[in-house]
Amino acid sequence: MAFRSGQVFVDSRLAGIVRETDTGYRFEYLPGYLASADATPASLTLPLRAEPYISKVLFPFFDGLIPEGWLLAVAERTWKVDARDRMGLLLACCWPAAPIALGM
Repeated sequence: MAFRSGQVFVDSRLAGIVRETDTGYRFEYLPGYLASADATPASLTLPLRAEPYISKVLFPFFDGLIPEGWLLAVAERTWKVDARDRMGLLLACCWPAAPIALGM
């Protein structure tokens, strides 16, 4: 099975990668981003650290970026993504300049 991933940007800077895994999801900050003096976390629930975050479900912060209601229905129809495919929706709906652009 091919697992999907998305780049996570904070203030237009590549900060980390969120990925699907065989057991759920993984988010990790890039070492270069962590080494910068002005690095800020993507979310208060994902503080800066070198160790990856691992979860059986999509992290609430990223799940919260996915539209709801009528906008979710539009996204499902437009990109033909099932509402249960949270990673697919995240990648389809949150890519203005990059797969996931935060703080822009």
